[in-house]
Amino acid sequence: MHLSVIDISIIALYLLATIVIGLWYRKKARLNKESYMLGGKSLPWYLLGLSDASDMFDISGTMWMVSLCFAYGMKSIWIPWLWPVFNQVFLMMYLARWLRRSNASTGAEWLKTRFGTSGKGVGSSHIIVIVFALFLCFGYLAYGFIGLGKFIEIFAPWDSVKAYVPFNVPLQYVPEFYGIIFTLFAMFYSILGGMHGVVLGDVIKYVIMTAACIWIAIIAVMKLSGHTLNVPDGWYSPFFGMHLNLDWSKIIKEVNQKIKDDGYSLFGIFFMMMTFRGFFAALAGPAPNYDMQKILSTRSPEEASKMSGFVNIILLPIRYALIISLTLLGLLYYHQMNLKDATGAVDFERILPAVINDFLPVGLVGLLLAGLLGAFMSTFSGTLNAAQAYIVNDIYVKYVDPKASTKKIINMNYLVGIVVVAIGVFLGFFIKNINQALQFIISALYSGYIVSNVLKWHWWRFNASGFFWGMLTGIGTAMLLAWKIDVSDVLYWFPVLFVTSIAGSVIGTYAAPPTDMAVLRSFYTNVRPWGAWEPVKKLVMADDPAFVPNRNFKLNMFNVVIGTIAQLCLTILPMYLILMQKVPLLVTAALLAVIIIILKKTWWNKLNDY
Repeated sequence: MHLSVIDISIIALYLLATIVIGLWYRKKARLNKESYMLGGKSLPWYLLGLSDASDMFDISGTMWMVSLCFAYGMKSIWIPWLWPVFNQVFLMMYLARWLRRSNASTGAEWLKTRFGTSGKGVGSSHIIVIVFALFLCFGYLAYGFIGLGKFIEIFAPWDSVKAYVPFNVPLQYVPEFYGIIFTLFAMFYSILGGMHGVVLGDVIKYVIMTAACIWIAIIAVMKLSGHTLNVPDGWYSPFFGMHLNLDWSKIIKEVNQKIKDDGYSLFGIFFMMMTFRGFFAALAGPAPNYDMQKILSTRSPEEASKMSGFVNIILLPIRYALIISLTLLGLLYYHQMNLKDATGAVDFERILPAVINDFLPVGLVGLLLAGLLGAFMSTFSGTLNAAQAYIVNDIYVKYVDPKASTKKIINMNYLVGIVVVAIGVFLGFFIKNINQALQFIISALYSGYIVSNVLKWHWWRFNASGFFWGMLTGIGTAMLLAWKIDVSDVLYWFPVLFVTSIAGSVIGTYAAPPTDMAVLRSFYTNVRPWGAWEPVKKLVMADDPAFVPNRNFKLNMFNVVIGTIAQLCLTILPMYLILMQKVPLLVTAALLAVIIIILKKTWWNKLNDY
């Protein structure tokens, strides 16, 4: 074990702080249901944005992105479009405002504002979104759990630890054992402190990570000075053709096998399919997870937009400074690292912990470990908070005990939190690696979610029955494909999923009467969406001739396009800076400055419009 007393002390202080946060906010979180799940809708947008960014700065995702950057270089900036990361731009420009106007507590509760509380399919639509949300939460918990275990295993080899453990742990389950230990800390402060505890924990973690990222970036620049990276042609360029054309055979031949296993060799086709799917996924709005909960926790629709924009600004430069720095050190010291797992296979997801363990100074190791443990905890706590909200608010209070007291609701949150964590940990035992978990969440779950959630915003005739059948056919088909074929290939089947979901949505919609017009008029008046709302718009304007419909479609889409370019600039800027690529750095900075000036006029100054 390579941790010094200073490093261990820093980590111990951070873990102690998480316990103090849970105890400190326990009383405030117990005031009422809204205070526990949404922080009383009193937290400022910049704190919620910082918290949301911290939730996205997860340990598993960072390990995965370092392995991508190592293999694909600058082209790796496109692969997170699988999520898609540019959904934050859609939220920033208009969707966060639309969502926040509902005043709901969860995504399932939001459906009441769109489909009402009675009619064919309303109950089913409510249940299907809860089921999806819980699948998503369990998937994220298992994904974070397995990443944490692999991470800790590097720093605490089992041979050094097993003498202090009073029972035997099989070697293949050592990562899971470590995952369970640190999951208990995250569970403590997130269950006791509610949203207030989650946000404060995220803020502390972000400060730690920022300090560590700046420190490691300085080290990476100093190490690179006077050296040349041994990488294939095209590694420094973000641009690509139909084929990836990165040949590692004369440098590190195992990387070629990774690229083949990832399925990204035909990068042009992969990019087109990813962008096609990503556009519709972004139009669908946020999935019912921690991101949605943070938007619903803001004080106003305008602050919801500001929060979503702020996430990009504070997350991307810091995160990618860390990613490129660790990648750079991994390339320089590759032959001195042990990246083999328990089976003897090279695992590139181990680059991040291996670099930290072997090549960083005392103090920085502890700081970075505390920050990355915090990254796991913030993702974990945000996901757990969302799962509790769905089970307690949308199942227990709605169907089991509608008159439950505040004390009973809070106690139920505690119980549900423990059960959800147990299920997430159990599922983590069946996941081989981070990429497998990630591909399942993105390709299977998200792909089935898209069509119904695009139509709910943009088509007046779409009803609860259509929502249910669209979600059921989409998710069912995606899960079947993920079971029958390699999960990384599900993306290429998205057109099939898309058509299947559309068929389910349209057939389900016309199999039931339209949503009550009073509900639609209320939704249209409050949310003010653009799209196929003409019949509803005519009725609203007949009652209120002064009503001004939303004509911002072109402006919103323009802002989305240049906002996505700005997001890419924020991603690649720290990479060019640390790699000392002067001309690309200046071009990127100039482009970003121009876009900021434009968005000040076309977005910030118009936040109160529609």
